[in-house]
Amino acid sequence: MHKLYVVHSSHPSETVKKALALKGIPYKTVELLIPTHVPLQLLRFRRRTVPALKLDGGEKIVGSRPILRRLDELVADPPLLPADDGARDAVLEAERWGDELLQPLTRRIAWAALKRRPTAIPSYQEASQLPRLPRPVVRLLGPGVIALERALNHASDDAVRADLGALPGHLDRIDGWIVDGVLGGAKEPNAADLQIGASLRLLTTIGDVRPLLAGRPGEALATALFADFPGDVPAGAYPADWLPVARA
Repeated sequence: MHKLYVVHSSHPSETVKKALALKGIPYKTVELLIPTHVPLQLLRFRRRTVPALKLDGGEKIVGSRPILRRLDELVADPPLLPADDGARDAVLEAERWGDELLQPLTRRIAWAALKRRPTAIPSYQEASQLPRLPRPVVRLLGPGVIALERALNHASDDAVRADLGALPGHLDRIDGWIVDGVLGGAKEPNAADLQIGASLRLLTTIGDVRPLLAGRPGEALATALFADFPGDVPAGAYPADWLPVARA
């Protein structure tokens, strides 16, 4: 059986899980613990990131975009890319943007929020296959794990403050794609829907960020595709002057 290597509550991991479910492809989940996934993934796949898929024939694919391309080759229906060339190019561009820009931005914002609210870490363990760590252990290990992940993901205060300032513009771009039918326009979700929707859904778990998404088409897309998503960082994690004003 195919094996999917993930970190629980990882947004690109959720992207691939949803794609596998849509196509009805059976697989086994191998859940890894942060930050031990880094050396384990380097040993297995020569890359530190998740998700990674090992097909039952031994083929290895790392990263949500390459995995989604391979899934379309394995099972054609439902397709994750439109048949029309123009529509396909638009979806591929939105998916690339979601992978290269929105995904790391979301990760930086999330880790910076957890730095200020480490007591929220257990909320992201809900429904995990791994044994839940006792709260005293989380309190002991949490700051070190968060510091490592912030370093790996370049989540400095300056970077995150810039990310938050740019977020409304990114959300406008996503809403524009929805209006144009690039996202959310088909009966079945496409690759860009899955890529962008998972990142938006993780952002909705951060109390300070939720007002920026509230009422937007992007919020509706994310919650429709990823209804059950663990985690909650209460509002007040970020300094007030870091946060842009939510649109009316």
